[in-house]
Amino acid sequence: MTGSGPYEAVVFDLDGVICHTDHYHYLGWKSVADDLGVPFDETVNNRLRGVSRMESLEIMLEPYEGEPLSDDRKLELATIKNDRYRVMLGDMSPADLDPSVRTTLDDLRARGLRLAIGSSSKNAKYILERIGLGGYFDAISDGTNISRSKPDPEVFLKAAEYLGIDPAKCVVVEDAVAGIDAGEAAGMYTVSIGDAADQGAGDAKLGTFADLSKVLTDLGA
Repeated sequence: MTGSGPYEAVVFDLDGVICHTDHYHYLGWKSVADDLGVPFDETVNNRLRGVSRMESLEIMLEPYEGEPLSDDRKLELATIKNDRYRVMLGDMSPADLDPSVRTTLDDLRARGLRLAIGSSSKNAKYILERIGLGGYFDAISDGTNISRSKPDPEVFLKAAEYLGIDPAKCVVVEDAVAGIDAGEAAGMYTVSIGDAADQGAGDAKLGTFADLSKVLTDLGA
C-alpha cells in the first residue's frame, strides 16, 4: 500500500535531518586542516553541508599555501579524514536517534508512505546501522551511487528510481539550502528544517522533525 494522496514517498537527507553528525565531520576535517597548517572553523564547515567528500576537501584547501598537492595526495587526505570520522561514528548508538524521529517515521509508514534516504554521504548505511535504523528505509541513495553532489538532483532522482515512484509524488526533507535546491530541481515538494528553514528555503518549513506529520496531513499524504 502507498499513500492515498498526491504524494507517495518521503526522501530524507541524513545528516542534520534524521541524525546529527556535523560535529564529527567538523572534527575530522579540522584534524586534517591542522595537519596541513590550514585554518578551519565552524563557518567553513557549514559550507560543506550536502557537499561531496572531494569537493569538501577543495573548500577546506582554499587557504592552503604549501607545495601543490597531487590528485593522489588529495585522495589520501580525504581518506584520512573519512577514516578518522568513521572512528568517531563508532561512538554513535540508538541513543543518538531522537525518539520523535522514530515516532514520526513510524507514523508516515503507517500512512502507507514509502521512505527513503537521499544523502551525499558514503557512510549513510553505516550511520543508519549505528543509530538502529539499519534496514528501516525502503531505499537508500547515497554517495556510493552518485557522481554529482547537491544541488544537482541526482541523489534524489536515484532515490525515486529505487522506490519506483514518480519524483513529482515525492516529498524531500532537507536541512541544507543546496539540498532544497536539489529537491526542487528533481521536481519534488521540498520541506526544510534547521539551517535551510532558518534561511526561508523550501515549500514548507519545520520547527521540529515531529512537525512533518502535520505538513504531510495538510498535503493529503
